[in-house]
Amino acid sequence: MNLLITGGAGFIGSNFVHYQRQMHPADLIVNLDLLTYAGNKNNLTDLKHDPSHVFVQGNINNRELVTYLIEQYHIDAIVNFAAESHVDRSILHPEIFVETNVKGTLAVLHEAYRHDIKLLQISTDEVYGSLGSTGYFTEDSPLQPNSPYAASKASADMLVRSYFETYGTHVNITRSTNNYGPYQFPEKLIPLMITRGLDGEKLPIYGDGRNTRDWVYVRDNCKGIDLVLREGKAGQIYNIGAHNECDNKTIVQLIVKQLGLPESRITYVKDRPGHDWRYAIDPTKIEHEFGWKPECTLEIGLRETVDWYARHQVWWRLLKIKSVLS
Repeated sequence: MNLLITGGAGFIGSNFVHYQRQMHPADLIVNLDLLTYAGNKNNLTDLKHDPSHVFVQGNINNRELVTYLIEQYHIDAIVNFAAESHVDRSILHPEIFVETNVKGTLAVLHEAYRHDIKLLQISTDEVYGSLGSTGYFTEDSPLQPNSPYAASKASADMLVRSYFETYGTHVNITRSTNNYGPYQFPEKLIPLMITRGLDGEKLPIYGDGRNTRDWVYVRDNCKGIDLVLREGKAGQIYNIGAHNECDNKTIVQLIVKQLGLPESRITYVKDRPGHDWRYAIDPTKIEHEFGWKPECTLEIGLRETVDWYARHQVWWRLLKIKSVLS
């Protein structure tokens, strides 16, 4: 299979590229990434001389470029990871999220339609909004996004659905819960806490720290995405969750423990606007249809992630300097 992977230098995208090279070495990967602050070519260093991985720096809104890549490399499917994804940034600059997440998705979606190839849209459980203390989101739950980021992803999902209903384009959508693992940009909760801990800084938590998420190790998500890419029924949505619910305070406490730090390093700061209380999704559909199950427990995955950031300090320190993260 010849794949066009957009956003393949980002966190989940680069992990998916590595997963593909390991599990499907005969496949060709054309990796299109604009290399904004969150896209990092250093995530792909070990593939620099791999003839089956072609990296192209470019914008998914450049339809001429997307068309050229599809035709030049005889692409069979597009996997669209390209997205702005940080909620805090979306609150400050929502227009950037519309440009990439909505217009960009429309651009690659339309080229998939024109060339009669499959498109797999990588989405998020945040499109469903916030849950109370009980219940789970299913693929049929209404979309109720509460941040500009989530709204932009929900808008993209609706465009993808419309191309299936209107044009018969073979599309799928995966909506995973919170990912963590290697190569995650150090502004998200887990890598931010790990890197601040390693740097001797305070570890700030929004509100009282009781906001709860289900956490999936990024490789487990990549396995699910790959199954949907190869076996997903046209027009279907698949939730990917790991039954690893944990609130932010507990996550940070686990990181502090693994780093051997005192809990006095944890501080609490004013909550951000529109902060969803709880995300939890029901992955029954992907489990039953494909036999997918998460292989990594939260305890093991978190330990591996802490170890990875401790061993790759040059990687994340360069990113923190470039992005001027606090």
